[in-house]
Amino acid sequence: MQASFKTIGILGRSQQADLAEVLRLLLDLLHERGLTVLLEDELAGSVGGELPKTTGRDDIGKRSDLVIVVGGDGSLLSAARTLAYYDAPVIGVNRGRLGFLTDVTPDLVSTQIPQVLDGEFEAEERFLLDAEVRRNDDIVATGDAFNDVVVNSGTTGQMIEMELYIDEEFVYRQRADGLIVSTPTGSTAYSLSGGGPIMHPALDAMVLVPMFPHALSSRPIVIDDDAEVRVDILERNRIHPPVTCDGHITMTAEPGDSVHIRKKPHSLTLLHPVGHSFYASCRDKLRWSNALVN
Repeated sequence: MQASFKTIGILGRSQQADLAEVLRLLLDLLHERGLTVLLEDELAGSVGGELPKTTGRDDIGKRSDLVIVVGGDGSLLSAARTLAYYDAPVIGVNRGRLGFLTDVTPDLVSTQIPQVLDGEFEAEERFLLDAEVRRNDDIVATGDAFNDVVVNSGTTGQMIEMELYIDEEFVYRQRADGLIVSTPTGSTAYSLSGGGPIMHPALDAMVLVPMFPHALSSRPIVIDDDAEVRVDILERNRIHPPVTCDGHITMTAEPGDSVHIRKKPHSLTLLHPVGHSFYASCRDKLRWSNALVN
């Protein structure tokens, strides 16, 4: 694929250890190619030497042909919620732990990033979720998520009673610690720890994972990605359950409220080095056996 990357944005979190070394490597590499670089303003104090133009995330999303996110999956999740509104594709340099989304390691930056700039990469579209808390038919809070939207009790050892509807069709009434609504991207995150299935990122689907349900027969449900999920918080609840998006954006629902979740109309284009394999990532990150059975 022929690439036409002329303006490169760099995002990340300034609190990362050894961030300066990776940033300087990237900046020098991009400067040698004569490319225009936009550095997130929060990173300006993280690297010495001559700096490119610094600006905010929305400006980087508007003006960049490619955005490089330096950090762990959390850094890319945060960036994705902004960058999904723009056309710039994203690639991640991993400075975190698991790195399902940020798959370029620092020791390979000098080889893999030039390959991507030359058009040697694999691209995939990842969808996000929109969430709304509605009260008496009024929208009182909104959020968006790359991994998952979670409705939970917010209190250890206390369950909430809720009703689940999919495309306005009643599914069940349930008492549980909460419900995880996950994209395929998020299926290897919180959803996985809650007993949900691993979903290939190319699937057009969402998974609904009940959290510690008060019913042995309750299991995760995989639904079409175009479906609308509605979770009604029943009036008899005494708690005000938080609604979290990617574990960060928090809204608070009240008894009688409903939480509406649907696929976001904007998607994110995620780039990988040539040869990237989702299954190889699972073997590596989840420590599956590498042994071949003959």
